[in-house]
Amino acid sequence: MSETRPSIVAAIIVRDGRTLLVRRRVSEGSLSWQFPAGEQEPGEVAYETAVREVAEEAGLTVRPVALIGERQHPATGRHMIYVGCEADSATAVVVDTDELAELEWCDDAALKARIPSGLFEPVAAYLLHRLQRD
Repeated sequence: MSETRPSIVAAIIVRDGRTLLVRRRVSEGSLSWQFPAGEQEPGEVAYETAVREVAEEAGLTVRPVALIGERQHPATGRHMIYVGCEADSATAVVVDTDELAELEWCDDAALKARIPSGLFEPVAAYLLHRLQRD
């Protein structure tokens, strides 16, 4: 019997026209900069995982506002769930220093530079909508 790995939930956080990215200490393949994310724990729904992971990684309190989409990640093969979140504050800091090297609120140009392989289309559409609204 093969063991199924938990889904990875990524939090897509937009505030003041910028998107929060974190840089992992250890890259996953070509992935270095990414959205705050982590494994879904038993009994958690994706929204709960997103809120928990952002608090654990970046010390930020967020509210989930949208389930953006799901896919098998082309680089890692992991099942991904993307959750749109809003933050009351832009005061994010690296809390999980074992896992993260740094974080940054990125404008559109910085986001494209940090993730040159491009974004999952539903995430790109969500960001386009959110960044035009902010």
